[in-house]
Amino acid sequence: MPRKKPHLEPEKSLGYQVRRCHRRFDRLLNAHLARHDIKTGFWYYLRVLWLGDGVTQKYLSDMTNVAENTTVAMINGMVSHDLVERVRDTKDRRKFGIFLTERGKALEKEVMQYAIDINRVAQAGIDPAEVAICASVLARMSSNLKSHLDNLDLDNS
Repeated sequence: MPRKKPHLEPEKSLGYQVRRCHRRFDRLLNAHLARHDIKTGFWYYLRVLWLGDGVTQKYLSDMTNVAENTTVAMINGMVSHDLVERVRDTKDRRKFGIFLTERGKALEKEVMQYAIDINRVAQAGIDPAEVAICASVLARMSSNLKSHLDNLDLDNS
């Protein structure tokens, strides 16, 4: 008797639903960011820097969950768009801190408002308690996936 192939309907796939929702958040945010000549990829780094300026490239990579070589390319782009600057560490000359420029700092208020507005649009008509449950569940799912990934033995896959 032939075995039935595993199947998961996209509408029942949490990964599919999360990705589809993320892509829509991303597209809407990108439309707003484009008005300021900011690439969507810059957004994730700006968010980290608005919380704490002067961090290392490694820290930015870790906080954005992006490979270090991609972070270097993003920082180069952000430097050329006058959003950040690299400042050599006075104690360890091999390290650089990434600091927001005046332009990078000035964008926070307006650009963050876009994110707030987009979140408001996404939550329209949804009970705030359900939104809180959704955020909690997604955070726990992310933690579960991170733990599994951290424990994955890639050599025996």
